[in-house]
Amino acid sequence: MLEPHQCLESKCPIQFTLDIIGSKWSILILRELFAGERRTHQFLDALPGISSKTLTIRLRELEAYGLVARKVYPEIPPRVEYSLTEKGREIQPVMTSLYQVGQLWLQRDSCDCPLNMAASSKLSDSA
Repeated sequence: MLEPHQCLESKCPIQFTLDIIGSKWSILILRELFAGERRTHQFLDALPGISSKTLTIRLRELEAYGLVARKVYPEIPPRVEYSLTEKGREIQPVMTSLYQVGQLWLQRDSCDCPLNMAASSKLSDSA
């Protein structure tokens, strides 16, 4: 186990994770992918306020870190779909916790969140 001063000298795991997913829109892009594959226009519809340029930048960042997979279909016009990788799915427990804390802080009932759908299908798959 590292001593406290050694933690400050090395890369903090929390900071490393936040460097990857802490950019504006990254968490919401991942949230959308928990509902399944998405195309660019689906992200733009689901995330009002995000520009095409910002969406492209964030998707490329998440792809570079191995959280998102990009599949290009050889069609005219080209069709591109994005999905979570296995590594990307590892963030689900953290996002579910964020959802639960937000729900508690907002003091409201559940909403139609892709994380709820992913958790429900996971439970029914294991049954």
